[in-house]
Amino acid sequence: MQDKDTESPEVVTHIKNQELVKERRRQIVDAAVKLFIENGYHKTTTRALAKETGLSIGSLYEYVSTKDDVLYLVCIAIHTEVEQGVKEALARPTVGKAALAEVIREFFLVCDRMSDHVLLMYQVTHFLPLKWQEKVLEAELRITNLFIEAMRELRELGKLPQLDDDTINLIGHNISVIGHIWAFRRWYFAKNFTIEQYIEQQTKFIMSFLEDTNK
Repeated sequence: MQDKDTESPEVVTHIKNQELVKERRRQIVDAAVKLFIENGYHKTTTRALAKETGLSIGSLYEYVSTKDDVLYLVCIAIHTEVEQGVKEALARPTVGKAALAEVIREFFLVCDRMSDHVLLMYQVTHFLPLKWQEKVLEAELRITNLFIEAMRELRELGKLPQLDDDTINLIGHNISVIGHIWAFRRWYFAKNFTIEQYIEQQTKFIMSFLEDTNK
């Protein structure tokens, strides 16, 4: 798994070593996902979280102030890894629809690697304070906008049908949802498809829709 940026300046810490902050918060995020899924968000205590992380409670509070902070870091970790993966895919030497297929593939692979995180994010984000909810939604839209901008660029290059902006916007959101569906219904999909098969079938579906919309 790629390093997740859990530095998140919105969450206050007094530790000056930012690499240490990222490392400890990554430990906290991974421990939190495990415990939140096993025990539920409300039943998971900070003491249990500290024990799972291998930190004392005092040390834990050096990196987060509340359990809400931990949940926020979980959500941001997902978006950071997705954003990094999608940007790397966009930077690869591919052109036309192959470039969009690379973006979709990378996004779906991240959703597979972080399926527990994705599922947890949708289950408990509403427990966050409003200020954190808004940040999570902003990050979600930022990811979707990467797909939208990629399609707009391909349209300008003549590699996609002359779709209007509303249609491209809708397709971008559909890509986001289809990626997340792998996490929501993995209890079924994982028994019937490999992630590679899922990516292949869903990419064909998205591409065929793009080809047919201008007919």
